Amino acid sequence: MELLRKASQVLLGAALMYAGITHLTSGRAEFQAQVPTVFASQADFVVLASGVVEIMLGLGLAGLSRFSPQIGLATAIFFIAVFWGNISQYVNGTDAFGLNSDRARAVRLLFQPILVAWALWSTGAWNLIKQLRRR
Repeated sequence: MELLRKASQVLLGAALMYAGITHLTSGRAEFQAQVPTVFASQADFVVLASGVVEIMLGLGLAGLSRFSPQIGLATAIFFIAVFWGNISQYVNGTDAFGLNSDRARAVRLLFQPILVAWALWSTGAWNLIKQLRRR
């Protein structure tokens, strides 16, 4: 089971690095479409900054196993923070990433909690949360 968790953690790290790189390159415009309207004037900065954070989290997940629980918790918090962009895309009916219907955008919303759980499970961050709650 430990091997599965570690492989899952590295896979999530690779996915985050890929997503972060696309924030900075080929997917930049589509990611800007997901930025909540309150940040519309700073959409490019938000996309670039979140891309850098994704790359850093991905590198941490893939290579810093000593700090896996902490990085997993940070990743889960990041996924919760960017969920606002997915909600904004749904509420505003913004087409991006092939999500061109309300149904497709709604289904996308269901995957964010899975990403949060993936980050917490694959890194052992559940145990870190339990320890923090006991204090």
